Amino acid sequence: MTDHISPQITLGFSPCPNDTFIFHSLVHGLASEFGLNLGQPTLADVETLNEWALQGRLDVTKLSFHALGHVLDDYVLLKSGSALGRGCGPLLIAKNEIDLKQLPALRIGVPGRLTTATMLLQMFVPRCKNIIQMQFDKILPALANDEVDVGVIIHESRFTYQREGFVVLQDLGAWWEDTSGCPIPLGGIVARRSLGGKLIGDIEKAIRESVKRALINPEKSREFIQKHAQEMDEKVTNDHIGLYVNDFSVDLGREGVNAVKVFLARGQKAGILPKSSFIEPFLPE
Repeated sequence: MTDHISPQITLGFSPCPNDTFIFHSLVHGLASEFGLNLGQPTLADVETLNEWALQGRLDVTKLSFHALGHVLDDYVLLKSGSALGRGCGPLLIAKNEIDLKQLPALRIGVPGRLTTATMLLQMFVPRCKNIIQMQFDKILPALANDEVDVGVIIHESRFTYQREGFVVLQDLGAWWEDTSGCPIPLGGIVARRSLGGKLIGDIEKAIRESVKRALINPEKSREFIQKHAQEMDEKVTNDHIGLYVNDFSVDLGREGVNAVKVFLARGQKAGILPKSSFIEPFLPE
């Protein structure tokens, strides 16, 4: 699509099926069609990527929308590649039914301090103090071993908790949708502001095309997805992609953009997010 090649761009995303599905085409030749010089992508757990974003380590990276609220001085949100939708939010679960009034006194396992899941918990129960951070896939074992009383689960744990006998105390995504009227913004793709509007626009267009190609030909990315999904069951992999990749992943559109702005504004009002000097998370049109 272009003969001009950009300076080398560092890219990071998670090994979760929705991300490897979205980025497969981009990292397998599509980037060069848009004149983008991508280095070898770095795959890491989203909370690791969140922490790296605070350090400004990568030019383009996946992060949680909670983390976005802490890095708006340095990064701008792209309108393609996001995980945002309805019926896909984090779940608050336990071994047995628990009165939600007891939550402030209980040990609650969360998948990292900068995840959207943790921010939703903090907005849902502001008085929760005994929050224990751990990698998302350690929460179910921690619940089973009574290391925590309650857990906030994301990713593929949403599809496996029932077979282990856990119960849902609260769907935090549904709570967000009910109280805000918006779909829940989970994670998005950001680019370093210093890259400049032209290059950021090209990156956004390339990611949008990568998502479209994945949706048109989902089997093409299968080997890449399974390589990074470890031992994940194929049905869980498919369900994971089906839940987190949707029209908002192609383009946030007006509804998605509004949802992100509402989420950031509520986080600032709750005192969870700083009042960044860059209030606008998107580049001007």
